[in-house]
Amino acid sequence: MISWFARHPNAANLLMAAIMLLGLTALPGLQRETLPEIENDEVEVRVIYKGATAEDVEDAICRRLEDALEGISDLDEMGCEASEGVGVATASMVEGAEMARFLDDVKAEIDAVDDLPEQTEPPIIKELGRTEPVISVAVTGPRDPVALKAYAENLKSQLLTQADLAEVTISGFSDHHIRIEIADWRLRQFGLSAQDIANAVRRHSISTPAGRLESDQEDILIRFDDQRKHADEFFDLPVIASSTGATIRLGDIARITDRFDRDEDKILFNGERAAVLNIAKTRSQDILEVLSTVETFVEQESLQAPQGIVLTLTQDRASVVQDRLNMLVKNGIQGLIMVFLVLWLFFSLRYSFWVTMGLPVSFLGALFVLPLFAVTINMISMVGLLIGIGLLMDDAIVIAENIASRMSKGDKPLHAAITGVKQVLPGIASSFATTLMVFGSLAFISGDIGQILRIMPIVLIIVISVSLLEAFLILPHHLSHSLAHMKSKKLSRFRQGFETRFSSFRDNWFGPLVDRAVDYRYLTLGIVFMMLILSIAVPAGGALKFVGFPDLDGDVLEARILLPQGTPLSRTEEVVEKLTQALQRTNQAFIPSQPDSLPLVSNVTVIYGQNPDAYESGPHVARVVADLLSAEVRDARLDDVVNKWREETGQLTDVISIKYTEPAFGPGGRPIDLRLMGYDLERLKRASNELQAWLNGYQGVNDLSDDLRPGKREFRLHLKPGAGVLGLDAQQVSEQVRTAYQGMKIDEFQIGPESYEVNLRLIASDRVDAEDLYNLSIAGSEGRLIPLSAVAEIEEVRGWARINRVDRQRTVTIQGDVDRTQANAQELLALAQTEFIPGLLERYPDIHFDIQGESKESAKTGQSIGRNVLLGLIGVYMLLALQFKGYMAPLTVMLVIPAALIGVMFGHLALGLDLTMPSMVGMASLFGVVVNDSILLVVFIRQASARGTAVMKAAKDAARARFRPILLTSISTIAGLTPLLLEKSLQAQILIPLAASIAFGLTAATLVALFLVPAVYCILDDFDLLGQADDESEELPIELNETDANLENERSV
Repeated sequence: MISWFARHPNAANLLMAAIMLLGLTALPGLQRETLPEIENDEVEVRVIYKGATAEDVEDAICRRLEDALEGISDLDEMGCEASEGVGVATASMVEGAEMARFLDDVKAEIDAVDDLPEQTEPPIIKELGRTEPVISVAVTGPRDPVALKAYAENLKSQLLTQADLAEVTISGFSDHHIRIEIADWRLRQFGLSAQDIANAVRRHSISTPAGRLESDQEDILIRFDDQRKHADEFFDLPVIASSTGATIRLGDIARITDRFDRDEDKILFNGERAAVLNIAKTRSQDILEVLSTVETFVEQESLQAPQGIVLTLTQDRASVVQDRLNMLVKNGIQGLIMVFLVLWLFFSLRYSFWVTMGLPVSFLGALFVLPLFAVTINMISMVGLLIGIGLLMDDAIVIAENIASRMSKGDKPLHAAITGVKQVLPGIASSFATTLMVFGSLAFISGDIGQILRIMPIVLIIVISVSLLEAFLILPHHLSHSLAHMKSKKLSRFRQGFETRFSSFRDNWFGPLVDRAVDYRYLTLGIVFMMLILSIAVPAGGALKFVGFPDLDGDVLEARILLPQGTPLSRTEEVVEKLTQALQRTNQAFIPSQPDSLPLVSNVTVIYGQNPDAYESGPHVARVVADLLSAEVRDARLDDVVNKWREETGQLTDVISIKYTEPAFGPGGRPIDLRLMGYDLERLKRASNELQAWLNGYQGVNDLSDDLRPGKREFRLHLKPGAGVLGLDAQQVSEQVRTAYQGMKIDEFQIGPESYEVNLRLIASDRVDAEDLYNLSIAGSEGRLIPLSAVAEIEEVRGWARINRVDRQRTVTIQGDVDRTQANAQELLALAQTEFIPGLLERYPDIHFDIQGESKESAKTGQSIGRNVLLGLIGVYMLLALQFKGYMAPLTVMLVIPAALIGVMFGHLALGLDLTMPSMVGMASLFGVVVNDSILLVVFIRQASARGTAVMKAAKDAARARFRPILLTSISTIAGLTPLLLEKSLQAQILIPLAASIAFGLTAATLVALFLVPAVYCILDDFDLLGQADDESEELPIELNETDANLENERSV
């Protein structure tokens, strides 16, 4: 087939055109995102139990849900969070299991639960992580929250008609209520109970079918429709009608309002009350297409919006994707140009062009294949393509070098192309197999971080596979034509001079150095071994720090505020005001350093009632969200902004925690995430406080807090023994108290897209203090009103705001951040495990300790990388053992693998980089590449020695013969990565460690391959460990005694 494609006049061009056409047609449909999405592995079960304390929810909800979930197959971990009014169970699936079946199993088990309290709402079961936030639209203008919500609902309906939008939610409002509030003294005045009011409303607000009228011509439905749907319609609703005709209307004794349930559920955008529409995408949607649709909609709607209505895009998490992909495309183009220039130094312009053309052909072919493996266009897959710029040149350069060599020996161009490819086919196939062994093993690394990083080896496998097709079937045809066209052309003075100087360097400098390395081979081995020990000592001694996953600088920053349970909204608003003022001072401090003195902060959104880190809602929590200048433009790292904001805010009394964060942080989780498990919550809290105090003693630890916090003050009612005489039981009393303070849902109806609840409760002024509770009127069996204090004893206690359980054990989780310029989370946690945790567990023997978050995920992925790479290297050894028909020669080839660590460690140290999981993946990927040059070098030595050449001379000659192609392949790979290594963009910081591992590791491996491999081969021969090399009759791809063949070839090409 190689001969047929090389001889055919247009088959190679048609194949190239077909590959490129397939890639171009697939390109518009490729999904784009920042990082590969992590597979969903959690299912949530949420049960609402209004008015219940965390302890009540734990007993009534969590324990029952745990009983139901325990026996589900593929269950990895089971958790349940009990907080005021709600229980949330989370079932985590083992990695690799099928989510659809797991979700069905959860639903089946939960549906079978029949002993939940009657007051609970039906369980809500959903798969977590199905959508991803894209952008939000802030709507400001109307001062009336009801009018603002109505306009936002209209916008939501319009947005959902757009083809690319699947999920739009509205924030800034709680449930819509028609609230009926009545004073306790009014009830006593008319001898009414709350239930009497509710019954009256139900009697006079009805919408119900009433049958149908049947006639010969048609059937007509009859419906009684007198349902009241607006606040003013309830005013004239009769409550009491006397025999004289006098009527007491509901509006006479109650206050009726159209309002939202909770005052704290509100959003301020740049100081104005706002409705925020949050747009999310599904896993299959392209984030930039969703962004484009929203931008177009907002632009058009702004032109026709009523006067005073302003629509503003905010919390944009999509534009940064475009910025990052643009940055990588720019680096890719620069790398492609640098690779071409490197090739041009060694080959003619036309020859270099066709060798380089293999890159776009291979990339376009890979882009067609990537969606078949569910690979999207993201930072990791783009880096795989970027690394491929250098790696793909290896095989093409070997083929081009050998074809040029055949041409220099007198072969005709076509014959040189066919013979040259066939000669190197076994060696390239072997190199591809060894590369596949390592990359293939990395494609199966586990953990959340592993799911992201394993995309890179998958991309490289696909690209290299396509490149082999191009190198064997397309490249020979083009090179044969190039040779024929350029055969009589003479070298330019520049190229003549370069070739002369290169040959002089090889013969007069490199050659003698190789001779010395082989002659003093034991010293050479000792020097390399010493360098390897030093490189291992660099991280072991603390000069290099390990960080699980580098921080990603986005364009959104927020402060998450947590105050004690029971804090009024007014106090939370005071804290928010201080934070927003501190943010403005921070903005002013950074403006002078920004391009064109642009403001660092463009918008500020304050969201009351939410704090995702606290797992709580209410008036005591809030978020301050800042839209920042794009990371591609601004001259400020997020860490610097956070430190300044924290400094400007200062210490705030009675604030439990303020966490400053970029909401879309990486997959690893929090740097500090520790879990204590036990039963006694008081002891868990004391142990947590001790651990936090120890951690806070180290500089660089910030925003440390736990999730076990005191709840609100609680009044517990106990029925007095004499209550039964008055015809009251515990259920009657509890229901009346619940109605008065929590409210009673009388009715529910729909107006357009919005659901309304008619709710009855005591007026707010009667629900202020304990005295109001004591005097609450309770209706006895005969309708007589009795003060609550007469029938119940009232006890004041304080429970817990939230109780978390994991695998049936109560837990407290301590989380925090680490300033990486001052401390290292991995070292700190290791120190805690050796110096503090043992003593803590001695003091609290009933408590267990576990590490979660970034450290756990890093360890999981790191162990997976180590295990998989070991298996891959075993496979490489077996392949080499089959090729060399011995057990010791493969070890000579594989010496470059540990030696590559020298370059990786000292490269990170020179660039001031931390070791990260991307560094580890880059280093592991390197193992599959560096052996390729050594394979042909050992093949050359063995073939020469098989023909009778002394081993030492064969080793020296082989190093000289392979110097040019080894140097060329290494330089081309490093040149392809150089733009990324020099990238100053904040977006590239996650990728630079990966590129540094490959570039510096390959540099070290190149030197080792050229000097150490010949030396060690001779050492093994000294001990007669190599056996007899086979006498292969096949001609070498490049003869050892023709090291100047390329110079002769350049005269013709």
